Amino acid sequence: MTGNEAFDAIIVGGGHNGLAAAGYLSRAGQRVLVLERLGQAGGAAVSAQAFDGVDARLSRYSYLVSLLPRQVIDDLGLNIRLARRRYSSYTPDPSHPGRGLLIDNGDAGGTTASFTAIGAPAGEAEAFDTFYGNCRKLTEALWPTMLSPLPTRSEARRLAEAAGATEAWDAVMERPIGESIAASLQHGLVRGVVLTDALIGTFAQAGSEDLQQNICFLYHLIGGGTGDWDVPIGGMGSVSGELERAAREAGATVLTGAEVTGVDPLGTVTYTCAGEDRVAAASWILANVAPAVLARLRTGGAASRPEDLNPNHTLEGAQVKVNLLLKRLPRLLDQTVSPEAAFGGTFHINETWDQLDRAYRTAESGAVPRPLPCEIYCHSLTDPTILSPELQAAGAQTLTVFGLHVPDRLITEANNEARRAELKAAVLSSLNSVLAEPIEDLLMTAPDGRPCIETKTTLDIERAVGMPRGNIFHGGLDWPFVDDGTPLDTPARRWGVATGDDRILLCGSGARRGGAVSAIGGHNAAMAVLELEGGS
Repeated sequence: MTGNEAFDAIIVGGGHNGLAAAGYLSRAGQRVLVLERLGQAGGAAVSAQAFDGVDARLSRYSYLVSLLPRQVIDDLGLNIRLARRRYSSYTPDPSHPGRGLLIDNGDAGGTTASFTAIGAPAGEAEAFDTFYGNCRKLTEALWPTMLSPLPTRSEARRLAEAAGATEAWDAVMERPIGESIAASLQHGLVRGVVLTDALIGTFAQAGSEDLQQNICFLYHLIGGGTGDWDVPIGGMGSVSGELERAAREAGATVLTGAEVTGVDPLGTVTYTCAGEDRVAAASWILANVAPAVLARLRTGGAASRPEDLNPNHTLEGAQVKVNLLLKRLPRLLDQTVSPEAAFGGTFHINETWDQLDRAYRTAESGAVPRPLPCEIYCHSLTDPTILSPELQAAGAQTLTVFGLHVPDRLITEANNEARRAELKAAVLSSLNSVLAEPIEDLLMTAPDGRPCIETKTTLDIERAVGMPRGNIFHGGLDWPFVDDGTPLDTPARRWGVATGDDRILLCGSGARRGGAVSAIGGHNAAMAVLELEGGS
């Protein structure tokens, strides 16, 4: 075994959060080693040529950016461009797919008319705006706390009250979000559009008592205080690429193809790289892997660790992801909306209030929901740079589909291939239910003759990027505050990155205030280390 290399900090996992932590620590003069199992850094926040011989670089696992703070971009000198989408969403009416709800941020009158067109009662558009306006008071109050030591629940509530968001606090933090949605809105399709913010990647119902859907809802609205989800120009790989550049230029060593095999709480990490077994030591180990993965890697004694005891960190993923490359956008059954407008935001399919509930119940019983609730993102409409000039000239477009209520419990090693085929068929069927032409006819063909479509189950995602049970948040999300009386007596606890081992900190999506492409977990872990260093 080769070693012992000595560093101030070793970061296990080279995803975007680990790269952010490396950038901050290296800029502070620390000697940092980042170990990434895959052949490139970035983890799930990467772009990839998904189809052999086709020059299109898709954001394969994560698509949009909302939670990445401007402060992190400025602190690390990142050249990241984010494009705002004019359209928020389009949702065909499954009972009458020749009509749909288009939320157009650039045309308030048109949006109101769209509410009327789907048969929503008078005042529903205003109620929709009021609901989100109240939520925005809450998110604007809490967003600034995400890069600070953790507030307590009482402190966070006082911030909400000072911002006039007491009503929103009660709706989001104290009771199932479904109650507030149902009380505020009447139309099933409109209710469903709102509820989806609470369900992306989370297997829950509107009225689930554990409030996991509420936490998911808050994180989908809190980004920037506004909840806007933007398109990264150049694809998600441009975000991780900039974070890697910043880390390397600051002096960090980033090793790819380096698989960690053990993490010792005394400060050593064993790993394999280039066919060699190696060992490195550091004062601090930052885990940019899921807490469940860290528990498997940890060696040494049997000290209890809070991440082992947190039931959130064992929650399953609940989605299927499908990437497609099309010759052009499909025509819609709703001829009043152009495909460019419909696919210009988030395209919701079969996601009414009742459909979402039925899909949950079907999945809970062990079957794939039909119709499958789906959401679609078309990156190339906003950012065609991910396509070659030839593909752009030909009118090609990418679609990324996120199918809801597909919990990991439906997928096993034995049935994964069959389930993948079943889920692909369910996604295509759901899509075709609102299109004027079969989506299959529009799929581009790779040079090897295969259609340009790929399907990723929760097991596929776990195998590819190490997310246990395919959970895109590394486990269930936590509130961005702690209960009153929670010990905050160490820097790691104050920053929400503590484990049961003093020298091991969480720095990824499994940290409190982790989840999505944000770099918040990486920032906060780095701040805890620097505070610990300053106090030592």
